[in-house]
Amino acid sequence: MEIIIQPSHYQLAAIASEIIRDALLRKPNLVLGLATGSTPIALYKALVRMHKENGLDFSRVTTFNLDEYVDIPREHPQSYHTFMAKHFFDHVNISVENQHIPQNTAENHEAFCTAFEEAIVRAGGIDIQVLGIGTDGHIGFNEVGSSLASRTRIVTLTENTLAANAIHFGDDISAVPEMAITIGIGTIMEAKQCLLLANSASKSEAIAKAVEGPITSMVPASILQTHPNTVVLIDESAASDLKEVEYYKRSYANKLKLQSQ
Repeated sequence: MEIIIQPSHYQLAAIASEIIRDALLRKPNLVLGLATGSTPIALYKALVRMHKENGLDFSRVTTFNLDEYVDIPREHPQSYHTFMAKHFFDHVNISVENQHIPQNTAENHEAFCTAFEEAIVRAGGIDIQVLGIGTDGHIGFNEVGSSLASRTRIVTLTENTLAANAIHFGDDISAVPEMAITIGIGTIMEAKQCLLLANSASKSEAIAKAVEGPITSMVPASILQTHPNTVVLIDESAASDLKEVEYYKRSYANKLKLQSQ
């Protein structure tokens, strides 16, 4: 697990976008696992800018989104279909047939979940999985207590998640869908590389537990400690509860020094 600490979320988003850009230049048919939420918006803006200003080509890219609410229409302003269109898909040249977002309804959900997993396998597996983290350490909608081997499935959201997401529903917690469909932790762990982005002091405790705490289903993101290629990109505030901040900074500085030689 590589920990990269930056002064602001704009800088960590820039580094994440460069990682994705370099991977895309090496492999034009890159398979991306994508996340929603406020944290990756700056990343998507950077990638859109690379596409528009530098001609970064997404035409052969395939994407799989982590999750979606259940029982709201895809046209709903807070659906993740709407989010991805607004912040990314409407601005780059990824073909619609290569955009995979979990369905918004629980109808035939077991068959859908199986088909979603199979589609990832047919695409060759996810090359880079973008992740955010909840204040309780969840990734995707894999809530506290989720099996660390879980696959794509329907889940019930915790009160903590409902409260955190109420801001997007007019601060009305009763308006937040109680269920979601999510890629599982076991599926996430099969990605070749994971990029976990977090900013603000509200994420500092979760980051500390995920990076330096024990591996436990009570902090789902902690399983990333066992992933062979995870990069954690955080700002100073999100890093504030880490014990080894200076070591992480020195390690990254030495990496840059080696790359410049």
